Amino acid sequence: MMEIDRFRHDDIDPFLHLAALEGWLCDRWELEFLLRSCPRGCFVVRGGDGPIAFVTAISYGSSGWIGNLIVRSDQRGLGLGKKLMGDAIAALQRAGAETIWLTASRSGMPIYEKFGFTALDEVKRWAGYARGDAVSIAQAVGFEEMLKMDGAGWGAERAALLAAVLKRGTVLGSRDGFIVRQNCADAIQLGPWGCRSTEAAADLLAWAIAAVGEGRSFVLDVPVRNIAAASLLCARGFTIKGGTVLMYLGKLPAYRPDYVYALASMGSMG
Repeated sequence: MMEIDRFRHDDIDPFLHLAALEGWLCDRWELEFLLRSCPRGCFVVRGGDGPIAFVTAISYGSSGWIGNLIVRSDQRGLGLGKKLMGDAIAALQRAGAETIWLTASRSGMPIYEKFGFTALDEVKRWAGYARGDAVSIAQAVGFEEMLKMDGAGWGAERAALLAAVLKRGTVLGSRDGFIVRQNCADAIQLGPWGCRSTEAAADLLAWAIAAVGEGRSFVLDVPVRNIAAASLLCARGFTIKGGTVLMYLGKLPAYRPDYVYALASMGSMG
């Protein structure tokens, strides 16, 4: 007997176990944030031996994200993922989301296309290491300025997400950009990273990778359509370790990839 239920705090450990089996880079704080911010958009399928499938969703007013769709390997092919996706989409639409985002693997794209999702960009996972370069210290940046720059890239205000990453990460900026550095498993994640100019982005990247112990590993998810970001990362010795497709459903977003240098989370929240 299977039933769809609300994703609860006690379900985080079973989810993280399944995610680890898939090789996903996930952190407990993401799940806690999602359950706290959008509990009506997060679902789990319970079987006789516990949770067997999950999905999460987060609303940012006129937009929203779906992530963490996973079905236990021995329960695939039963339509559980399709049912969870339908519930997550409906929850975001009830919350007022006109545009719904997600990142998909190439193999998963056909599933989402059946729901009406359209590919808009690709997202590449970049990885690299800290270097001991001497750099000038970046300046502090105000929350309202971060909101403005982040909104210019995504076409939506994501105050709840930015507030959450600021509580756990370190943020510095310049007149034309900001970057957040936060712990992620055994690595350091860079993101969100938003800039109006390549020059500002270059300065902030140099600060971020030099301001920790030399040799520490970094990861970040970067839109392919931001060519300047790829150039900066290549110059710093970063390499691509994987990727997904950025898709949307509903209203065409005012998306500016040239302002988005890195996502705020590893694909599950934008």
